[in-house]
Amino acid sequence: MKRLALTAALLACVFLTSARTEEGMYPVNDLARLNLKAKGLQIDTSEIYNPNGTSLVQAMVNIPGCSASFVSNDGLIITNHHCAFGAVQAASTAEHDYVTNGLLAPTRADEIRARNFTARITEQVQDVSADVLSAVTPDMAPLDRLKALDARMADLTRKAQGEHPGKTVAVSEMLAGKSYLLFVSTTYRDVRLVYVPPRSIGEFGGEDDNWVWPRHTGDFSFLRVYAAADGAPADYAATNVPLHPKRYLKVNPNGANTEDFVFILGYPGRTFRHQTSFYMDYEERLRMPFIADTNEWMITTMDALGKNNRAVALKFDARSKSLANTMKNYRGKLAGMPRMKLVDLKRTEEAALQKYIDADAKRKATFGTVLADTGKVYAEMSSRAAYELTLDNLTSMSLLLNAGATLAGAGTTRVTAASYTDYDDGGERAFLKKALAMAGALPKDQRIAPIDAALNNDYSDAALARFVDNAFAKTTLTSAAGFTAAQPKPIDTLVASDPIVALAKALAPLQTALRETRARRTAELSRLSALLIDVKQQFQQASFIPDANSTLRFTYGRVRGYSPADAVTMAPFTTLTGVIQKTRDAFLYDTPKSVQDLYTAKDYGRYALPGTKELPVDILYNTDTTGGNSGSPVMNAKGELVAINFDRAWGATINDFAWNEAYSRSIGVDIRYVLWVTEKVGKAHFLLKEMGIQ
Repeated sequence: MKRLALTAALLACVFLTSARTEEGMYPVNDLARLNLKAKGLQIDTSEIYNPNGTSLVQAMVNIPGCSASFVSNDGLIITNHHCAFGAVQAASTAEHDYVTNGLLAPTRADEIRARNFTARITEQVQDVSADVLSAVTPDMAPLDRLKALDARMADLTRKAQGEHPGKTVAVSEMLAGKSYLLFVSTTYRDVRLVYVPPRSIGEFGGEDDNWVWPRHTGDFSFLRVYAAADGAPADYAATNVPLHPKRYLKVNPNGANTEDFVFILGYPGRTFRHQTSFYMDYEERLRMPFIADTNEWMITTMDALGKNNRAVALKFDARSKSLANTMKNYRGKLAGMPRMKLVDLKRTEEAALQKYIDADAKRKATFGTVLADTGKVYAEMSSRAAYELTLDNLTSMSLLLNAGATLAGAGTTRVTAASYTDYDDGGERAFLKKALAMAGALPKDQRIAPIDAALNNDYSDAALARFVDNAFAKTTLTSAAGFTAAQPKPIDTLVASDPIVALAKALAPLQTALRETRARRTAELSRLSALLIDVKQQFQQASFIPDANSTLRFTYGRVRGYSPADAVTMAPFTTLTGVIQKTRDAFLYDTPKSVQDLYTAKDYGRYALPGTKELPVDILYNTDTTGGNSGSPVMNAKGELVAINFDRAWGATINDFAWNEAYSRSIGVDIRYVLWVTEKVGKAHFLLKEMGIQ
């Protein structure tokens, strides 16, 4: 018992120490738990989130996969270059290569539609935990419990939708099986490109510098949100007008200084800090290596196919960039997890927790097998990981198989005609062949029978090539028109004539069975997670910050460098001098001549760092961020925009699993560089005027 008490005390000390740092992606309705004035905030928290009025929350924008913010009364938003990349790619052709050359709309009539872009603004946040949990009883089976929770969330969503017509309504689980928030938002469907710097600025350093500090990337773009004349959301139309948001950010052209208090509002994607050692082990040994290796192969293949053909390369640009971002993120995690001994650390914590549970008969009766039962679920997942990940990969890698699965009523991602926008025949042939080859490499006890049958168990390169050539010769799914024409036809008719649909139909029962298996596991893990959180909070005598889940969050910290290794110190600012030092003749480091000339002349205007002759480019701070925070505004103590968040340092890729002030650093493009590029390079003075910068 003395040893147990000592262990608990040590863990409590670790928790309290971390609580004094800037860890935490807080729901915006939870700011009262923070003494932000004592930390350096100079405005009232009601200025950040006010459930009864306007606040900075109304200036925040959720765009696909990223965050953004309004910076003018005419719907101008700022986000990252890489967040707007897909829309820029969609607008580009070999003749009008906006990806490479950038884009400037001198008038609003010249602004270009950002296809498939939406802008969502959160308006209300309501805690509905009690209402959701009222749908379950202690004696429910796990799957019944999960279905009851889902049904209750759906009921609440429908009810709120009726009370807020035209709004976007969603109930999100914050802590598994424990807490739930209802979000009411407005989604605008007409978004247009305004100013995008050339790729040599917006993606300077490319994937070589991704997740790395020091960084020298001008990762920003301006877009505009449009609405109907009455301010309501509307589809893209020439008659739409710029939206007048309820709130927009003041841009501070003076930026920030070392140790300044800063905070971020945005939509971080997913973190997993409340997960167990079993989850961490599964990720480290199985899932992340599989995804990273597959992505790397696809990137290499796309690079080779597009090397001498810019039109083909344009089709691959957005997909390759997305895959590369995930791949390098996972490589960072896979390097960081063993370095931190993260799985072992979790196991040590769980051993202490189990001793705490076993020390009390009542606790043992309620929580005694929670950890062991969780381990059983992940043991099952691990034993079938190769099969399950490969089955997933068939439709995620091959658009044609996914299209066939859609026609067969299977698959997880529905294909539409729009899915063919960036279709490339050479790429799709290579991807299908690779996906089939990966199935052929599965162990004997995890074979995918329909693929074995289709290939007669012959996975030689020649056999794979014959199958793919024959399938592409006969299928109609190589174009949007062919896919659309196939949709009304009976599935049996398609199976008889189309090898792709035939294979997809044969795979459908396996995919359905896998979805059912995962639903069962999810239900069990949801039940166990709720119990685990209960007992961990008792053990640590603390409440938990929910993991990120793409809902609006607040995080704060300071502009601060760090020391990632012995005798290595990283300063919190990079400068244009560093850009010039990295400059080469070709992308990834081909700095525009106009930038080089301005550097030579030291023409930095008002934007130079105080007391120096240097122009700041990127900035480092210890706020807690993850994917989805790309494009989030970095604000100073007065709520003024001083940077645009876009990345984390290499050591901070592990943030999704564990945060630590010593190595967790986020990276943004300094607002002074944004304004300097916009004014001096882009010659878009009118945008500065629109933002109130004279």
